[in-house]
Amino acid sequence: MKIILNNSSMVPIYEQLMDQIKNEIIEGALSAGTALPSVRALSGELKISALTVKKAYDRLEEDGFIVTVHGKGSFVAETDKNLALEACRRAVEEDFGKVILKAQNFGFSKEEILDIVSIILEEN
Repeated sequence: MKIILNNSSMVPIYEQLMDQIKNEIIEGALSAGTALPSVRALSGELKISALTVKKAYDRLEEDGFIVTVHGKGSFVAETDKNLALEACRRAVEEDFGKVILKAQNFGFSKEEILDIVSIILEEN
């Protein structure tokens, strides 16, 4: 598991950690049953607070991506593909929402925003 955190990002460290673990699970890099590093080990490796890692693990468990077995550790949960796809959809919608709000704050109209999206889609 390769985690890269950006200390200068406006996104909190625990969210960066959560997002990267979630992406690895969704993409299949971490399969069901795979043990995650202990809170202490990961915090030491990333040089961040154990509380930050614990918060990320707790949120991942709430979202159904991992399960924690007392005394044994945290493991990738058996994920429903629909759950994973819904999580991806929410993340994309959230990102689009931020970009649309930024464009609106700059004074772009709905048509101009849609034109930009169309151009980007054609280029990719």
